[in-house]
Amino acid sequence: MTGEVVLFALVIALSPFTLIPALFMQFTPRAHATGGAFLAGWVAGVAVPVSVCVALTPLVQRLEGGHSWTAWVRIGLGALLVLLGIRQWLVRHGKAAPGWMRLLADATPPRAFRLGLLLSLLNPKIFLLSAAAGIAVATEDPTPAGAVIAVALFTACAAATVLLPVLLRLVFGERVVGPLARARSLLERNAAAVMAVVIAAIGLLLLAEGLAEV
Repeated sequence: MTGEVVLFALVIALSPFTLIPALFMQFTPRAHATGGAFLAGWVAGVAVPVSVCVALTPLVQRLEGGHSWTAWVRIGLGALLVLLGIRQWLVRHGKAAPGWMRLLADATPPRAFRLGLLLSLLNPKIFLLSAAAGIAVATEDPTPAGAVIAVALFTACAAATVLLPVLLRLVFGERVVGPLARARSLLERNAAAVMAVVIAAIGLLLLAEGLAEV
């Protein structure tokens, strides 16, 4: 797994779109069950786009007879991420809490699984980063086993911060609720601006790589 793929996984793992709902799960009536169900849904939502891109990239390469198309895909993904970063920066102040946060407050395990799946699979930033990781893995021409391992490692890294609150609650019980609440509050206040800059920076990196390959 290349450094580029690790970077994409870390951006997803440290994103407020990952951390905030994962922390919310620890304040539901059945924290252990809902946290585990949300984790399962999140893993599935991250694994789908990266796996699809890993599977399809070699087929497209054979049809196109080369790697030049991946450069244009990187340029397109980079441009979209830059635009998303700029948009998030512009609306970072005074933005109302999204509707899905209300659904998290009393989530049951089945609802938590669905929310984990939808919040990862349908979030454009996470989807684009996962797709970019899949293309990066496939362009290294791995063996089938190597591709599976790379996808598994990427997904595990991207979901590590969803797993962490679950483990902390299991190990420390109610003692960790206070620190988790403070971490959630801090993220809600400051994460939008930081994430806007990070997303835009990743977009610029993809743009630069794509332009260098054209």
